[in-house]
Amino acid sequence: MTALVILHHTSITSGAPGGWFWTELTPSGTPTSILFTLFVSTNQAYFMGFFFLLAGYFTPRSLEKKGYARFIGDRFMRLGLPLLAFGLLLGPLTAAIVTYAEGNGFWSTWAWLWRHHRFINGPLWFAQALLIFSLGYCAWRAAVGSPLSESERHEKPIPRGLWWLLSALGVAAGALVLRQFFPVGKNFFGLQLAYFSSYTFLFAVGIAAWRNDWLRQLTWQQARPWVLRLGIAWSALPLGILLIRWATGIQNQNTSTGISWASVLYALWEPFVAWGLIAAWLLLFRNHMNRPSIFWEWLGRRAYAVYIIHPPVLVGIALLLYPWIAPALLKFAVVGTLAPIATWLIADPLVRLPGVRQIV
Repeated sequence: MTALVILHHTSITSGAPGGWFWTELTPSGTPTSILFTLFVSTNQAYFMGFFFLLAGYFTPRSLEKKGYARFIGDRFMRLGLPLLAFGLLLGPLTAAIVTYAEGNGFWSTWAWLWRHHRFINGPLWFAQALLIFSLGYCAWRAAVGSPLSESERHEKPIPRGLWWLLSALGVAAGALVLRQFFPVGKNFFGLQLAYFSSYTFLFAVGIAAWRNDWLRQLTWQQARPWVLRLGIAWSALPLGILLIRWATGIQNQNTSTGISWASVLYALWEPFVAWGLIAAWLLLFRNHMNRPSIFWEWLGRRAYAVYIIHPPVLVGIALLLYPWIAPALLKFAVVGTLAPIATWLIADPLVRLPGVRQIV
């Protein structure tokens, strides 16, 4: 999933829509750009929500083991310090690399950002949001939840398919409401709140999955209807947008805010794609990859560090290859291969440093 984040940002570099430090090509109507757009749209529908689900799954046990004070201190160390490091160092470094490549000053960019108090959270918005969610969960447990000393896991059946459907409709409705106030693509305190209907719900699902032992119980029989519908659900967005364009005569359909056929379709499309993909990934890796592996353990131990440091590495590689004249798909393949490899190799010594390894 962390490697997919790097490929997601590589796609934006290569011509997909989205916010990123450096874009070599702008979104267009070319087949390659449309392909990249579908790729990042599919990722956006589920992959960060999947991260929140996994984070929620490990939250109750951690809180009950450590207690409120130690848990909160650990969250500030593991989430808050990387967020500060990125906002004060890695974010400005990445921006300065871009301005230098464009012929402007490297250090002057740093000075301007510091002088104007610009805090660049970049992909560490996830750490920022997860810190907020963790504190919110602590507040909820302290106010109305069970005492930490009395908490036990009780196996309960996974909700039936009707609840999966109702939850998808509820998340879609929540997203549609949020986007009336916080349009897609607009940051508020460094967060794209337009997507937080699914993020909040999936974090809560992760907590419930731990409490009720759902991940162990999940079967292909339960997930199969959503996995099978995935192809239909996925194709509904591009086909639906084409149909809406034909019916209305409006080429640029607004899916980011407002109440329109396009915005409703986009809000519905996301959870219907996400539920199938998340269930498929969980079952695939639980059934086929959940075994000892030195290589996978090496990758996993460095994944968080990779997530934190990948922007300057990816941007640096993309800029080094900028003079190379090649088709966008070929450049994407090359940059998308080199960037994860380089980032994991750079992360390796970082996670061995005393002090740093306790954080990442």
